Amino acid sequence: MYLEIVTPEAVVFGAEVEAVKVPGVDGEFQMLNNHAPIVSLLTEGEVKINLAVGGQGNVKKLPVEFRQEGSNVLFYPIKGGVLEMKDNKAIILAD
Repeated sequence: MYLEIVTPEAVVFGAEVEAVKVPGVDGEFQMLNNHAPIVSLLTEGEVKINLAVGGQGNVKKLPVEFRQEGSNVLFYPIKGGVLEMKDNKAIILAD
């Protein structure tokens, strides 16, 4: 699936990913490829991104807010926002 993270300042991330875990209002949840369409409010926490195999090469220079664990896992802190998943594309509008 394709994941895009958009802040008021810029698009901070856009790449193919295997999975993304987000802090939803009712608790954390994860989405994989071909997830059912969903719109959800997000609370303060971290977005965990599992890059697709070989996906690291497709990620451009990341802002300093990103934290990396291993070669294929990224974390991005958010204060809140909205997530939309549709047609195998997830868009996070983050504060």
